[in-house]
Amino acid sequence: MRRSPTIYFTSYALSLLGSGIASVVIPLLVLDRTGDILAAGIMATVGMAVSAMTGLFSGLLVDRVDRRAVSVVANVLTALSMAALLFIDLTWGLNLAWFLAMAVIGALIRVPGMTAQETLLPALARLGDTEPGRNGRPVRLDQLVAVRETVGNVLLLAGPGLGGLLVALFGLSPAILLAAAATSLLAALSTLVLDPRAGRVPPREPVPADAAEGALRRAAADLADGWRFLFRNRLVLGSTLVTGVFIAVLSVLQTTLMPAYFTEQNLPELTGLTLSAIAAGSIGGSMLYAAFALRVRRRVWFVIGMVGALVGFAAVGSMASPWLVLGGAALAGFLFAPAGGVLGVLTIEATPDAMRGRVLGAQNTVMLSAPALTSAPLAAVASVAGLPVAGAVIAVLVGATALGALVAPAFRGIDDPGSEQEEDPDPCAVEA
Repeated sequence: MRRSPTIYFTSYALSLLGSGIASVVIPLLVLDRTGDILAAGIMATVGMAVSAMTGLFSGLLVDRVDRRAVSVVANVLTALSMAALLFIDLTWGLNLAWFLAMAVIGALIRVPGMTAQETLLPALARLGDTEPGRNGRPVRLDQLVAVRETVGNVLLLAGPGLGGLLVALFGLSPAILLAAAATSLLAALSTLVLDPRAGRVPPREPVPADAAEGALRRAAADLADGWRFLFRNRLVLGSTLVTGVFIAVLSVLQTTLMPAYFTEQNLPELTGLTLSAIAAGSIGGSMLYAAFALRVRRRVWFVIGMVGALVGFAAVGSMASPWLVLGGAALAGFLFAPAGGVLGVLTIEATPDAMRGRVLGAQNTVMLSAPALTSAPLAAVASVAGLPVAGAVIAVLVGATALGALVAPAFRGIDDPGSEQEEDPDPCAVEA
């Protein structure tokens, strides 16, 4: 049972559920306590910036400390930070300064925990019973990643939905965050059930206790190794860039373009449905991939996903009608989800376990930073040239990314597990 993926997915789901509840309740509390919409924007920006910076260094921790322990501690600290908001509100009263402080603390906790949790899944796949699949690939890894994508997409809808329901039933209060704290504690307990071997890090040559300067140099070198591997391995770099573009596009749609579009259409109540349509489509696509991952070649999944993203976001960017926008969003989510699963498996297979934390940390930094590169420019385009032009830019950006990925050499031989390793530097040499 301790090697059962069910335990892992339970912990993963509980952690995401708590985050989803907090993602709805905390912005509402900021608006309620400060009465300033700018305060909510400032808090979100600070949290995102700290998360991106934390991603730079979280991998060092995850590659040195037991990964199961890091995940457990992060969930426990997250629960305490949620409870602390209620205590602060009852004692001194919440204001913007407290919200900003807790946003920084939450980002410092969340990113290492998220990175550690991601590293546990390939370790469980190795510990479980695996059989050689097509082209010698482990059978379970594709399926486990597909299930993780499905769970993540389900919780993308369920977490915020539960947070909104709790606010509707009990009113807006920091006490609702105790529900998020409870799910985080349960996530920590579930992770403790996992086989301890899943969290072990590869052995490293010890640094003498009195060699503080040497330890700092080694940490800097290790950090550079993670980024060097990310940029030298074409599969990992390509997967990171493709995913980063889609995250950036979804962010600007959610925060800027869709609220303005549906308000202009006198349908503000549909604003949140674009992201929900993508998530709902992704649930169906991930389930399809989980059922047929081993019967269809990876390249086929990848091509379908890229073409689907191109067509779906073209419909969203056209802004021809609200229902075409929502239908295009659902189509893009449904067809891209299997390709997203393929990208996740490729990254896991290409990354040495000794470097997994640092590479994931570097990837998380890129992905968390991506929205900052698109949000302001596209908002400016929408303001100056109008929403249709901004929608067209979105469609062109996604289309160029999809077409570039389809012709990129890194993604042509993804059904041959040895193709990338022959052209990239030896991971062991990079680590040395």
